[in-house]
Amino acid sequence: MKLIILDRDGVINQDRDDFVKSVDEWIPIEGSMDAIAFLTEAGYTVVVATNQSGIARKYFTMQDLTEMHAKMHRLAVQAGGIIDGIWFCPHLDADQCSCRKPKPGMVQDILERFQADAAETWLVGDSLRDLQAIDAVGGKSALVLTGKGKKTLVEKEAELPENTQVFDDLLAFAQYLTQQDAPAHPA
Repeated sequence: MKLIILDRDGVINQDRDDFVKSVDEWIPIEGSMDAIAFLTEAGYTVVVATNQSGIARKYFTMQDLTEMHAKMHRLAVQAGGIIDGIWFCPHLDADQCSCRKPKPGMVQDILERFQADAAETWLVGDSLRDLQAIDAVGGKSALVLTGKGKKTLVEKEAELPENTQVFDDLLAFAQYLTQQDAPAHPA
């Protein structure tokens, strides 16, 4: 099982300081849908794990979230990709749940659902909490410089999990990974 877990806001779609609250505010980052298509075509199972505390804060409803995710699925399919599942945490930090990243609950659930090996699984995120969630289970972390990624790199570089790879965006990650998978051609 070749599994990739993607954070959503700032990795797949543009992030907003005031939360992405509606289908109209959900705007894909340039190249992100192509990246999902490349990963799908290379045989990866692609899933999303996203903190969505805007639900608990009442900034948007479950229906709004469903509409945003339907748009994300539709655009991925149009590009030739498949998102095999979406996990989200609707809680606040104060709720002390096990699913809100940096806690690894969502990641563990995904690994169990797909019977995937954590050591062979990547999580691509733009914040330290994303990378801490995969690191807690022994997986591979990739930081993208979209969304909050540049700020994360500048302010939290010393705290990044060991061996975190850094990429300009999701498309650069997908191209790197698919090149790593490509069979070597004899000279």
